[in-house]
Amino acid sequence: MNRINSQQLLARYQLSSFNNASVFGALPNPAIYWLLDHGVIREVKKGETLFVPGEPGNSFHVILAGSVDYYKYHDSRFAYIRKFNSGEQIGFVSMIALHDRVGRAEACEESITLEIDTDVYHDFHISHPLEFGILMMNLAREMARTLRSTNNIVVEQSLKSDTGHR
Repeated sequence: MNRINSQQLLARYQLSSFNNASVFGALPNPAIYWLLDHGVIREVKKGETLFVPGEPGNSFHVILAGSVDYYKYHDSRFAYIRKFNSGEQIGFVSMIALHDRVGRAEACEESITLEIDTDVYHDFHISHPLEFGILMMNLAREMARTLRSTNNIVVEQSLKSDTGHR
């Protein structure tokens, strides 16, 4: 993992290219720049991990470029859950629920991520209260989409094993 700063990132990508990220949707450029400037930006090689089970869930990662696979750890085994793509975040659930990581986030290709820890999250709330509300809506919307997708999987599995009971 290689840490870079916001100026190095913006030498390669225009700030406006992050406006389409679901996490940053409807955020003005100064708010996105603030997050880039105060968070931790990392270049991650394929196979490198962002976090592993048992680590404190005190941050989340916005995938600025590339993609990350998530593997849930349960009963002493890892199970692939899904791929998180550019513009999405991973780890917010652990942070907001105040629990340790329960899985492994691993880059499935060269990627660039922005880590926003609880201190940066808090400071963003203080310095950009209106934009913090927008960020929260974006994060909640992404969680809701994930929950709906998960519910659909449960329904599909239930219908496959349905024995006629309604």
